[in-house]
Amino acid sequence: MTLFGKIITEIGVHATAEKWFNLFATQLHQVQNLTDRVHGTRLHQGEDWHHNDSIKHWTYVIDGKVTRCHESIESVDEEKKRITYKIFGEDIEPSFKVFKVIFEAIDKENDGGIVKWTIEYERLGEEVDPPFGYLEYLHKCTRDIDVHLLKA
Repeated sequence: MTLFGKIITEIGVHATAEKWFNLFATQLHQVQNLTDRVHGTRLHQGEDWHHNDSIKHWTYVIDGKVTRCHESIESVDEEKKRITYKIFGEDIEPSFKVFKVIFEAIDKENDGGIVKWTIEYERLGEEVDPPFGYLEYLHKCTRDIDVHLLKA
C-alpha cells in the first residue's frame, strides 16, 4: 500500500473565480467569520497573513473532532488563481509527513465558477487513513463562503 496520495474535488459555486481568489489571496483572516466549521485562527508568526514566511494557527472540526494545525503559503499563482498551502504541526504531524492543500478558482463560461481543492499527502504509516474527512470539511466551508461572496 502506498503512503502517498492525492484527493481532488471540484465544487460549482455561484460567486466568480475572481471573488474567490481575492478572498483567499488578500482576506484569508476573514474565513473564520464566514463558516462555523472554522472555530478560530490567528497569526502565529510573521506580520502579514498573506506572506509566504507567515504562519497561521487554525482550529476547525474534521470528522466531529476539533483539530489544530499550522499553515503557511507555499506558492501563489495569480494567473491560474491557485494557492498552495502547507499544513503542519499539532494534529497533522502525528499522522502525516506531508500535507498540502491547493486552492484553485476557475471561471465558468456562464455565471459563477468552480472551486477546485486538491489535498496532497504522505501518511506516516499504513495504519493512518487517507484524509477523506477534509473533503466534507472543504465542501461545507465552500458552501458557507459562497453564500457570503454572493452578498459582497
